[in-house]
This record gives sequence, C-alpha cells and structure tokens, in this order.
Amino acid sequence: MVPVPPALLDFIREGSKFLLAGHKDPDGDCVGSQLALASVLRRMGKEVIPCSAGPFTRTEIKPYASAFIAKPGDTEREGARVIIFDCDSQERTGDLGPFLEGLPTAIVDHHATGKAGDDGSDSPIYLNPEAPATAVLVLELIEALGFSPTVEEAELLFFGLCTDTGFFRHVDERGAETFRYAARLISAGANPKKAYYDIHGGKNLDSRILVGRILSKAQSYYGGKLLLATEALEDTRRYGLEGRDSDSLYQLLQTVAGAEAIVIIRQENPENCTIGFRSRNLVDVAAIAQKFGGGGHKNAAGLSLAGTIEETKSKIIEEFRDIFNENQ
Repeated sequence: MVPVPPALLDFIREGSKFLLAGHKDPDGDCVGSQLALASVLRRMGKEVIPCSAGPFTRTEIKPYASAFIAKPGDTEREGARVIIFDCDSQERTGDLGPFLEGLPTAIVDHHATGKAGDDGSDSPIYLNPEAPATAVLVLELIEALGFSPTVEEAELLFFGLCTDTGFFRHVDERGAETFRYAARLISAGANPKKAYYDIHGGKNLDSRILVGRILSKAQSYYGGKLLLATEALEDTRRYGLEGRDSDSLYQLLQTVAGAEAIVIIRQENPENCTIGFRSRNLVDVAAIAQKFGGGGHKNAAGLSLAGTIEETKSKIIEEFRDIFNENQ
C-alpha cells in the first residue's frame, strides 16, 4: 500500500475547516469515503461540510443525500480547505467545481486514469491505483492521523469497499489485501449482511421491470465479445430513476458466454447520454472512457457525452473495433 503522504497529514492537521467533495453522480465508495473522514475530522474538532453535486438517484446512497450540500456559499468557503475524493480534479465534481476554485485542495483517489498533479501544483495527493477502493485509502488516512474507525465509520468504509469490488466478485487471485481490509473493518464493527442489503436490497418493482426492458434491447457485436444495451428516455420517465440498478444489469450481461465487454447507454435528457462500461480481463474500458473525457478503472468506467443514443452508440462501438480485431 502506498503510504499516506506526510503533506496530506499536515494539510489536515493545520486546517480548521474543510469542504469534502466527491465526483458527480456519486457511488457508495465516494459517499462512504467522504462521510467516514468527515466523522473523524469532527472528532478532531474540525468544521466539516460534505459537498456533492449529486444526483443521489442510486437506491443505496439516497439515505445519505441530506448529509451533503450542493453549492457552498461564501460563508462555507471562507477559510476552508478542500479534500476531493474518488476523482482527480475539481472538474470531475460537476456543478460543484466552480465553488471549490481558489481554495487549498488535496486529493484522495484510486483511479488509474487520474491526472492529479499534472498541472504542476503542489497540492497533497494520495493516489494509489492498486487500491480496491478509495475507502481503503481513507482507512489508512484515519489510522495515520492516530485514530481507529468507530462502528459507524467502519460501516461507511465497508460500504465503499463493497461497492467498488462488486461485493468482492471483482477480486482476483491478487486480492488477498482486499480481504485483509475487509477483515479490519468487520473487526471494527462493519456488518457484511447489512452492507449487502443496503447495496442490493430496497428496490421497487418498476426498477425490476426497467432492468427487463433494458436487457430486451441488448445487442451483440464482434462475435459476442461486446454486448451493448440502451435505456431510452421514455423508459426512464415511465419507470423512474428510483431504484435504477446498473449493477444487476452488468452482472446479468457478464454471465453471457464469450462476452468480454459490456456497455450500457442511457439517454439522461434529450441532449445528453451517460455511458457505463464493464469488462472481464481483456479490455481496458477506462482507456476507452478517457478518450471521451470520462474515466474509471480497467474493468469499470463511465462518462457523459452529448448526443442521442443512436449518435453515441456508433462512436462507442467503433472504439472497440481495433481491440477485438487485435485479439482475434
């Protein structure tokens, strides 16, 4: 594990007020990391304001929405330092970004596509692409500050770890350290049964119907190596955003024999699509997402792109052509 940079520890110890920011469209790793460190900083006597542009549409993170503000004002900004989680820049925080400009900033991230530090700034950066989740970096940070996680903090970090590992189904033969982190958090009070239900339970019937609608539109390309499904705006409007369950979709499509990469394109509004990628071992989907301004991990990535499903679809399919031709 990459050690916690001393500059980050100094950044925290010397500050008295912090805006804790995460990427737009947050997931459990982002939210859990922000709130766990927020709790520790408050134990240190710091003033803490968790921030997020949202949206909090995922069932598992909706209960945490009230803990965040979307647009810190002058009062919140005055004298504040910023820590950005689970992404590499203010830009990735979406509409929150302009409110963070000009403030001293540190970054805690585990994405291989991260470009933190490329601008030559001397901001404290805790980056480890080998870490299974930002949550484990926060655990290391908490302990480096001289604390042990409380039960609530352990549950938040375990929630984040489970989110980014697909409840450990993405862990391969190199993942012993991931389970050591899990054991540390369980020893501190995290409940795996509760975490599983928090992530996978609580769905409504319409969300299950929406999964079926999207699956019914799945198409196969490059001899079955690429599977692509779409979510039309009319389906979203009919069945709603509540309980939208991308993880179940990816799980189901990844069980198809021969599939190496999965793409789901959603028409979020008439002008814009969001695109999610998953892969097994062959394809680095983060590299593809990065070409369009997105990012993520080798086997899980995403982006937002202007256009309709049909306009976007052809661009994405073409990006896989050389990859699969090279591996025939």
